[in-house]
Amino acid sequence: MLSTPSIDFVKLDPEKNKDLPLPRYMTANSAGMDICAALETDLVLDPGRICLVPTGFAIALPEGFEAQIRPRSGLAVNHGIGIINAPGTIDADYRGEVKIALINLGHEPVTIKRGERIAQMVVQKVYQAQIQLVERLDDTDRSTGGFGHTGR
Repeated sequence: MLSTPSIDFVKLDPEKNKDLPLPRYMTANSAGMDICAALETDLVLDPGRICLVPTGFAIALPEGFEAQIRPRSGLAVNHGIGIINAPGTIDADYRGEVKIALINLGHEPVTIKRGERIAQMVVQKVYQAQIQLVERLDDTDRSTGGFGHTGR
């Protein structure tokens, strides 16, 4: 059985952000925690525009874990809102404010409001690989076949 990591959260400017919930799982089996925008005023995200949206919190992940920031499917399908570097990665040693890099891939401007759920955060175990230089790699059925090589 996997142990559940404990994540410390701190609200930045707690008086100003008291109306915003911390990230939370919306159902018992949700993989990701919904994250809300900590905007001071509405943000109009024009088509093609990229904007870094504050969340009003910072986290301390345990060593050996990362948090992946992913788009919310409703915003993506209904409005074309995605995350420019999806999935974004928050490393275990980062302590600054979590910010969400949104992009409007749609054809219409979209208004993001304070408190709106704009992304989801999935916590994952990570491993740092040992790098090993070798003279050649082992052969496989695929070998050097690239994109589309499997015929799908």
